[in-house]
Amino acid sequence: MTATAIPGTTLFDGQQAMKGYALNKMCYSFNDAAARQEFQRDEQAYCTRFGLNDEQRKAILERNVLGLLAAGGNVYYLAKFAGIFGLDVQDIGALQTGMSKEAFQAKLMAHAKN
Repeated sequence: MTATAIPGTTLFDGQQAMKGYALNKMCYSFNDAAARQEFQRDEQAYCTRFGLNDEQRKAILERNVLGLLAAGGNVYYLAKFAGIFGLDVQDIGALQTGMSKEAFQAKLMAHAKN
């Protein structure tokens, strides 16, 4: 079974990497506190600076994690974006699966015990 056969899963392959290059480059910039502040001052201008397309820009402005993944976002770079809003990778996992963070953490713990 391939990842494309899993409902709700976007396979991050070479094609997605090329599609999301600008988005992931922007998210990587959030390693720098000054970049995070600049983004928060003017999100539109920051997205323009990195050349995000309409799909990526819309998903950023709506905080749509699944949309960002579909737009070529890599979860490791998106975590830097989510961090601006106090979210972590488990928050992203919960959003991705449609679960609460607590339910997602319980699911992770159940798999860890196996």
